[in-house]
Amino acid sequence: MGREPGLRERFDQLLEDLWAASEGVYRARLVSLAVFGSVGRSTPRPDSDIDLLLVADPLPDGRMQRVAEFEEVERRLQDSLASARRAGVETRLSPVFKTPREIQERSPLLLDLVHDARILVDREGFLQGILQGLRERLAELGAQRIWRGNAWYWDLKPDYRQGEVFEL
Repeated sequence: MGREPGLRERFDQLLEDLWAASEGVYRARLVSLAVFGSVGRSTPRPDSDIDLLLVADPLPDGRMQRVAEFEEVERRLQDSLASARRAGVETRLSPVFKTPREIQERSPLLLDLVHDARILVDREGFLQGILQGLRERLAELGAQRIWRGNAWYWDLKPDYRQGEVFEL
């Protein structure tokens, strides 16, 4: 008799299914797919959202058109999500959609991924390269991620002086 899959295994299965559904919908346009937050850190709760970054080229203009396109991914995941719910995992997808150009503009969102991203797809190492460059810049600045309970914030430049200008 096999053991019942644990919470992490259930999320791992959902991520495999998410990867397959995203590949099926976005095909060659899919550049990178990463999860972050508690699922990226492999510390999910049964009600944790699956925070994900989907990088594709091209993407429709505007958030609503991007969401509408992603609905096919969600449709393909219906059975997997229903199976997870029957096992007590009440998750939902929380996607962010970006083009490679938008990612290269160094969105503050990347600070959420720099240490906690679990990259599922990364054609030609695009996202890994961006995150590595950001990690190096944060190290140059002496930036620190400061935890308060189960939340955190960044002190991007601990030696900051009033009026000083710096870039990430």
